[in-house]
Amino acid sequence: MFTAIQEFFFNIRTQKLRAFLTMFGIVWGTVAIVVLLAFGEGFKKQTAKNMHGMGEQIVVVFGSRTTKSYAGFNIGRRIRLHEEDARMLEQRIPAIAVATAEYQETTTNAVHGANVMKPGITGVEVSYSDMRNVYVEQGGRWLNSMDIQEQRRVVILGDRAKQLLFGADNAVGKTVMLGASPFLVIGVMQKKIQNSNYGTPDEERAFIPITTYRTMFPAAYVNNMLYRLKNPLEAEAVKAQFYEVMAAKYRFDPTDKEAVFLWDTAEMDKFVFYFFLGLNVFLGIVGTFTLAVGGLGVANIMFVVVQERIREIGIRRAVGAHRTTILLQFLAEAILVVMAGAFIGFLIALGIIKLLAMLPIQDAVGTPDLSWSVALIAVGLLMAIGVAAGFFPARRAAYLDVVECLRT
Repeated sequence: MFTAIQEFFFNIRTQKLRAFLTMFGIVWGTVAIVVLLAFGEGFKKQTAKNMHGMGEQIVVVFGSRTTKSYAGFNIGRRIRLHEEDARMLEQRIPAIAVATAEYQETTTNAVHGANVMKPGITGVEVSYSDMRNVYVEQGGRWLNSMDIQEQRRVVILGDRAKQLLFGADNAVGKTVMLGASPFLVIGVMQKKIQNSNYGTPDEERAFIPITTYRTMFPAAYVNNMLYRLKNPLEAEAVKAQFYEVMAAKYRFDPTDKEAVFLWDTAEMDKFVFYFFLGLNVFLGIVGTFTLAVGGLGVANIMFVVVQERIREIGIRRAVGAHRTTILLQFLAEAILVVMAGAFIGFLIALGIIKLLAMLPIQDAVGTPDLSWSVALIAVGLLMAIGVAAGFFPARRAAYLDVVECLRT
């Protein structure tokens, strides 16, 4: 092996142009596959982060209209949800960990000084924060049980709502008018990336206790409900139970899935998983073809090298060298060429990834991520290309006829 390494560096010194052209394909292929896979991995993580801005493993429930006649009722009957439905779901379906109702109103002004906006005033319970990933910046707090029980006039502002009403000033501890009622600002939502929503984006909402909302905006129905499962694997079974429970209360066909609409965010996670699995496979195939072209270049050069060293091969065989020794020698040289090109390619790829990380594109496509999985895939492909590129030239060298070699 040491001899093969010596000869490898000797050949590089004596055949600089050939060595450059041989390794260029491997360098380029390595850069392509590493950068493409790292970009795909970063895009996947950023997309998942954006989607989870609305909440993780939650189901959003909306009342809709029936599409099937049932027990004398015609189709098209409106199903409206009530606040007590959330408690009913928790009691009737043990697999549901928590359920909550949500009110929202978008026509009332929020006023602070000369600043006016129309936020999505949202009446919620304490559990809403964790379910919807609505967390408060340091120095403020979320709603607590006393806020709910005492119907306190306190509000948590979305980060954009706070900016529109207070600008750069601190909002916590100050008063904002919601309609004709003063509310104490007890918190500001932490900025988050959210690429999906219903109603008003969280950044433009004003969250108040659900009991306070009912006193200000008397409503017979909630806008929607949310629930989260104890075990996400039971999602389909719980949906079937959900429709049975709701159908029994509101008297519609349990098979009528349009009567109450369910938005299961876990299904988005499944879509993202399979979409990016396909994308990474595609990017991997593109990078592999690029790498394979470089491997063909190595194989062609190794065939030339074998042809140039036929006499050397004959002498070695004549003095007792085994075919296996000759095969391993040329195979090792091919692998060294590939690994040298791969090393240079990895360095260039890391530089490109670092440069991409400096660009302001993280919110849209994420930061390329050179994870262990990406590195292992790249190394595995490089080893396979190295062995494949070196095996056939090395096998030809090992099976050359000794007499013909010496005669040449």
